[in-house]
Amino acid sequence: MSKQKLELTWIGKEKRPKLEPRILLEDPEKSYHAKHRVTDSDIFDNRLIFGDNLLALKALEQEFSGEVKCVFIDPPYNTGSAFTHYDDGLEHSIWLGLMRDRLEIIKRLLAKDGSLWITIDDNECHYLKVLCDEVFGRSNFVANVIWQKKFAPQNDAKLIDANHDHILVYSKNKDSVSINLLPRSEEMNSRYKNPDNDPRGPWTAGDALRKEFREYAYYEISTPGGRKVLPPPGTSWRFNKEDVPRLIAENRLWFGSDGRGVPRIKRFLSEVKQGVVAQTIWLHTDVGNTQEAKKEVIKFNSENVFDTPKPERLIKRVIELATNPGDIILDSFAGSGTTGAVAHKMGRRWIMVELGDHCHTHIIPRLKKVIDGEDQGGISKAVNWKGGGGFRYYRLAPSLIVNDRWGNPVINPEYNAAMLAEALAKLEGFTYAPSEVHWWQHGHSSERDFIYVTTQNLSAEQLQALADEVGPERSLLVCCAAFHGVTAAKAAERWPNLTLKKIPKMVLSRCEWGRDDYSLNVANLPMAKPDPVEPSAQAEASRKKSKKAPAADVGQGALFGEDE
Repeated sequence: MSKQKLELTWIGKEKRPKLEPRILLEDPEKSYHAKHRVTDSDIFDNRLIFGDNLLALKALEQEFSGEVKCVFIDPPYNTGSAFTHYDDGLEHSIWLGLMRDRLEIIKRLLAKDGSLWITIDDNECHYLKVLCDEVFGRSNFVANVIWQKKFAPQNDAKLIDANHDHILVYSKNKDSVSINLLPRSEEMNSRYKNPDNDPRGPWTAGDALRKEFREYAYYEISTPGGRKVLPPPGTSWRFNKEDVPRLIAENRLWFGSDGRGVPRIKRFLSEVKQGVVAQTIWLHTDVGNTQEAKKEVIKFNSENVFDTPKPERLIKRVIELATNPGDIILDSFAGSGTTGAVAHKMGRRWIMVELGDHCHTHIIPRLKKVIDGEDQGGISKAVNWKGGGGFRYYRLAPSLIVNDRWGNPVINPEYNAAMLAEALAKLEGFTYAPSEVHWWQHGHSSERDFIYVTTQNLSAEQLQALADEVGPERSLLVCCAAFHGVTAAKAAERWPNLTLKKIPKMVLSRCEWGRDDYSLNVANLPMAKPDPVEPSAQAEASRKKSKKAPAADVGQGALFGEDE
């Protein structure tokens, strides 16, 4: 019997978009910075990107691959509201494809010790878990955190009231990932007392008994008050007999105020970890709830209240576990901007992506108040936030290639020379960095390999002059409209330090051009081909065919398949 592997499948899984790596264009009028520096650690180079988040992730890939310490995303939960008129199986397939495409780029953006945190509800959580296992590797699963998002019982719930969401946590590399300890609370520290005025400070008494019998650790101890004690039946001491005199001499055992009690081990506050390991149950009293979150965002836009915000305390918990000051945090489903607001207050660098109008109606007004120090809600008082720093607003550049009025692909006329050079440098894997010394250096891939972009037609004489200036120790990729006076084969022989490519022919087959929206859209789903139907059964099948699911009538139970 052959070994079978279970894998998650869905309609259109094999179809992957050929994404255009767009450049980002800053709009200085929407960028915002504090009028003066508040602290020496103020961060000004945060990024707010307006545009489709899949294209934005692709745009970030070259610069930020391996650099992002934490990704927090709160994607659409796929509860049906986005697909009122479509079959549930169809909806589910689109959602899985949307998530897979984004998760694959997110994995490349994460640092080796980075982690991904995804909020999700029961509707898609378990499918998303299997999908993340495929993308990140099952061994890189860290935890499934349960967040108590509601605390008031909903007695009109049809079956069982769902008062929690999940936060799936994955690592780029579980052997390298770092998860910080949570700060100790005042309540935790208050458990430590010092009734005997020990010079080592406050302590608490821990159990000296092991809840199992071990013969070598079963013996009699004489207390300072003269009483002799044995472990109760079925138990034994946690330490060996020969260690008892030392423990007593070092005042590490507590026998009660009269010196006659069963010994307990003294654990000093000064010797415990200065933090606690996070657990997987997060109560609303510790990290907030949806009601608290809505109150927070109403302060920035009371007319158009954001539907599903997350509380600042929840994001704070994620950030303090996953990052340290100065680390980069990415949120590609920015929503109302909570991730950026909290990261900013906590001294982390942040990148947010949002396509919806709330980028301008919610996020920008919120961030301005944070930067100006006017936002004293959320976690502000807990972190003593006084304002400072700033962000740069970017939009995705339009597609590099468009069709002219005759249907021929041409360079988008909206591109100026600098934009074209930056776009082609990105497409060819070069870092865009125009030289102030050499006019032909628009970017580099190494210390000796460069790119030059021009819309001119270059002659043999111009190419010869360019080859002479580049010299034999360097190489140059020349992207031009055309070159004449020499064939491509002859050019390679004559100028071995030059590589010639024609614009736009060099990139036509590289990407999907002119597509600006990869969001939840039923048109994005390739329809499955129907199975062959016997002629006699065809009429009956056509009568039963549902109008709302033309070629994708698949239930969620059919989404797991087996292969050999």
